[in-house]
Amino acid sequence: MKKVIFGLLLVAGSLPAIAQTTEKTNDMDRIELCKENYTALFGGEALNGGGTDPEIMDILQKYIFGEVFRTGDLDIKTREMITCVCLATMQQLPQLKGHTGAALNVGVTPIELREAVYQCAPIIGFPKVLNAMTAVNEAFTERGIKVPLETQATVTEENRYEKGHEIQYPLYGDRMKEAMKDVPGGMGEKVARFLTEVHFGDFQTRSGLDTQTRELLTYCVLTVIGAEPQLHAHLRANLKAGNSKERVTAAVIQCMPYIGFPAALKALNIIKDFQLDK
Repeated sequence: MKKVIFGLLLVAGSLPAIAQTTEKTNDMDRIELCKENYTALFGGEALNGGGTDPEIMDILQKYIFGEVFRTGDLDIKTREMITCVCLATMQQLPQLKGHTGAALNVGVTPIELREAVYQCAPIIGFPKVLNAMTAVNEAFTERGIKVPLETQATVTEENRYEKGHEIQYPLYGDRMKEAMKDVPGGMGEKVARFLTEVHFGDFQTRSGLDTQTRELLTYCVLTVIGAEPQLHAHLRANLKAGNSKERVTAAVIQCMPYIGFPAALKALNIIKDFQLDK
């Protein structure tokens, strides 16, 4: 039986290739592009007038798949990983399950998607990630993908701090340690160490996604929750990791249909005004 989630028809099997080049997508009418992107992601036909609320689905589909999807230079796989981390952060689990299928349809591997969701844990907390992975794993199982997936851990108990620090320091320096130094009871030092060990040691060192992609996805999660101080710090880290302002901007715009304009505009203004200090 086919399932309708968020008004999107989900079907397994071979799907047409999506429009990949900026030149091509900019030349296409937004309705034509919407239909092409939708079919590649979900199968079926967009703008079909079906369901209980065809008018809002018409607006939604043309906006997301016909306009947002051609804004900025992001490939379709990255766009779907961004969408999935947004939905995981917001705990929109039926939609996350649907977009898990879409991500698989356009070439995101199960490992890549799992790592994208795991990457949210230090920011949104472990319970929400466990909830999100329930939805993701349901979609995997329905596709015949056996879970648990193979491990991607690369550190040990003995070296997780060292390996985490190797990633953290070039991107962030000792800013966290400085920020936490006056926490009562001397516990700020422990918090700074936890961050290095968990966010960077336990997660950023994992294989499956590179640091550049992890930093981009992290910025999207921070955009969703509106964490303004961290948005400044993580924008600096994104630029140092190799993401341009334009790429981060496109990622925030990809979040926009799911989080609304106010939250996205906050992040865009930070990007617009930011100057990287050497």
